[in-house]
Amino acid sequence: MTARTVESAKQGRHADGGGLYLNVAPTRKSWVFVYVRNGRRREMGFGPVASVSLAEARRKAEEARRQLADGIDPLDAKKAAEREKRAPSFGAFVDDYLETMRASWRNDKHAAQWAMTLGRARDKEGKLTKRGYCLGLANLRLDEITTDDVLKELRPIWNLKPETASRVRGRIETILDAAKAAGYRDGPNPALWRGHLALLLPTRKKLHRGHHPAMDYRDVPAFVAKLREAKGVGAMALEFLILTAARSGEVRGAVWSEIDFENKLWTVPAERMKAGREHRVPLTGRALAILEQAALLRRPAAGDDSEALLFPSAKVGRPLSDMTLSAVLRRMGLGQYTVHGFRSSFRDWVGDCTTFPREVAEAALAHVVGGTEGAYRRGDALEKRRELMRAWAAYIDTKPRKSTGGNVIAFDRAATAG
Repeated sequence: MTARTVESAKQGRHADGGGLYLNVAPTRKSWVFVYVRNGRRREMGFGPVASVSLAEARRKAEEARRQLADGIDPLDAKKAAEREKRAPSFGAFVDDYLETMRASWRNDKHAAQWAMTLGRARDKEGKLTKRGYCLGLANLRLDEITTDDVLKELRPIWNLKPETASRVRGRIETILDAAKAAGYRDGPNPALWRGHLALLLPTRKKLHRGHHPAMDYRDVPAFVAKLREAKGVGAMALEFLILTAARSGEVRGAVWSEIDFENKLWTVPAERMKAGREHRVPLTGRALAILEQAALLRRPAAGDDSEALLFPSAKVGRPLSDMTLSAVLRRMGLGQYTVHGFRSSFRDWVGDCTTFPREVAEAALAHVVGGTEGAYRRGDALEKRRELMRAWAAYIDTKPRKSTGGNVIAFDRAATAG
């Protein structure tokens, strides 16, 4: 084949030899290299005749043949080179991913948790801070990240902070899966657990009560009696949390528009719930009494009094911090327990001391019940839960009879039967 024959070639495919072909279409002439790799026929374009001469096409074909002789697939090598030119860093990709996914997440706190675990936390001015994890991955190109890189981030915290480490690993895996879907990576995910990191890292201990140290339910009545002697918004909020078996964030973010005094209900909107579903909480007499106390502290939110917080902090319009509730426990000499642990105390009490069905207890905790039970149950067992929360409040109001030694106190449990 000569330059003249290339110019005069008619429609069709014309061989130049060694796998190089001139492909003539009705409106375009181009070069293509055809080869077989692992029994599979592949074609690699070299560009149009208008910009790639016969001599240059032959040089490209010769380079491709050398790669094949060295065991390299030239088309894969070309794609890798193109990807190398355009693959962003892990940090830059995470920034874009967080911005894209923000609208689908429940709240800003969820987005902030992702940013922190992936090393993309920012200060009030929007500048990146050296906080969180994955800082070693931030400047690596997505297609460069290996299993060793992932392990360098996980090993220092794997045994020290197992729950956090598990979340970090899962989020790295998600980011790298998204990078592969975007065309920035090929091959297996180096953060994959099953069949990969599970063989290189010890299986983390499952965290139950140990992660959220819970007060023995038998000690809750005595604790609440002392709690009622404490002063401050934090103490009121903590007692309300115990009575409603709610999560800290649900209580701290609660506003007056969520309270229905007539029907004795607190309705937490879906966007503030962990499971993303609206949750109705029956309010007992004592819970309502706490709200009457809180009403004396009511501070209107900007433009709408109904959106004022039930338990405001010292900063107008800002909710209490989680540390405020934890500080109440510490001041009472009970810093070994967590605020979240009172949900476990409640659940243990239901299981040990009452005959209320499991699904009622799980509904009270706003847990999503899976399987057939969850598929067929559409209601939230509100009236049964109302009975349950009355029984819990009555139990909390029982008086300790005598110490049984250690930290366990015996109580009159006559009011706990379901």
